[in-house]
Amino acid sequence: MMHRLIIALGCTAFGCVLAASCTSSRRSTLSARPEVMNVSEMPREFSLPDDFFPIMPWELPPRSNEFSDAKHGMQSVLDCGFTLIGFARPADLAQCEKLGMKAIVAAEDRLRNWRELSDQQIENIIERWVKETHSSKAVIGYFLMDEPGVRDFPALGKAVAAVKKFAPGKLAYINLYPDYATLGAPDLSQLGTKSYDEYLERFVREVRPQIISYDNYRVQYSNDMTDANPAAGYYANLLTVRRVAQAHDLPFWNIVSSNQIRKTTPPPSPANMLFQAYTTLAAGASGLTWYTYYGGGYHYAAVEKSGSRTASWSYLKMTNDQVKVLGPIMRQLKSTGVYFTSPAAPSLPALPGKLVQAIQSDAPIMIGEFSGPRDAKYVMLVNGSLQRSAKVNLTLTNKSKIVHISPVDGSESPLEEENSLWLGAGQGALLRYVAATPASPSR
Repeated sequence: MMHRLIIALGCTAFGCVLAASCTSSRRSTLSARPEVMNVSEMPREFSLPDDFFPIMPWELPPRSNEFSDAKHGMQSVLDCGFTLIGFARPADLAQCEKLGMKAIVAAEDRLRNWRELSDQQIENIIERWVKETHSSKAVIGYFLMDEPGVRDFPALGKAVAAVKKFAPGKLAYINLYPDYATLGAPDLSQLGTKSYDEYLERFVREVRPQIISYDNYRVQYSNDMTDANPAAGYYANLLTVRRVAQAHDLPFWNIVSSNQIRKTTPPPSPANMLFQAYTTLAAGASGLTWYTYYGGGYHYAAVEKSGSRTASWSYLKMTNDQVKVLGPIMRQLKSTGVYFTSPAAPSLPALPGKLVQAIQSDAPIMIGEFSGPRDAKYVMLVNGSLQRSAKVNLTLTNKSKIVHISPVDGSESPLEEENSLWLGAGQGALLRYVAATPASPSR
């Protein structure tokens, strides 16, 4: 991910010469290979069990070689609350199975430039990857590429089609740039488009993905959300991906930072880790990825170069443990709206929502509204301050009662008087509406 050093400067590089680029797609020449596996009883589309919420560390070689370490390898990842290994080598799959963990596989010869390959070469590579790993129950998908530009989309579309053909029901994993990557002509910019919206729409149209995954580290670049412009940009990117994903009926995953992404940015803290996780949930995301678990060239990661666990490890475990409880609940819900209290940026949607009329709090609050089975209604609140706790008073659009769902064990308890609760710095809360019981008729 060396090019991540470039995208951090993307917000200053919008002066690139803008040019539209249209790349024609060639018809794929994938041929049937029935000897790979018996696909007659396997699902064709990627899906996960209802009670599984992906929480993944982002690790590629050389850092992912640490997964096999006896002291700080895969067992420590599991202990830290992760549910999915990203990205496992084929040699790691036996340990994944032993620990009961799922994995996205990054083959030893993973590719960086699919567009240099012929259709037949793409087909042969995917087929070989699947043959090497399809017998493992741990595998949920295959890593294809990180942060492609539009020039990569036609070839990636063929690679995704090959995964769907040879590994039905598995994920063809691709991660996209954030919206602060550079715009412009394909040969002069990272995205290769005039806008971020165009980049996302072309990805969906040309690649036909099963999910949208992207990364955004503006929580750190905004000095823990104290610099207004990059702070608003974090929210805006989240909402843009949400909108495109919903328009195409696709789940989306968010990648956020669990290390000191730059020497000038804040290191991990309980507040900024909770905030990144809960804002991801409040927007309706279906997966959470942390960049990174191992230090490598970064400071303050969960496990440093010596193999010792840092304070960040305990912050990360606390956050992951809460997501493990609430995530499976929220995967069954549909995000129906996202709103913000003052002083939100003018570009962000403000209350009232369909469920929450108004909020009183001395801290900015993010509000996610959801519908569930049997017309159930849910709200997630997130304290937008990473510096202080805040009391939140809700005014609802109807007279329903609300219960708070514990992020520790999923139990429910009523709110305090006047529909109020306290949120720690960066903390979120999932609330469920309880229909008011009709009054008994007088006799």
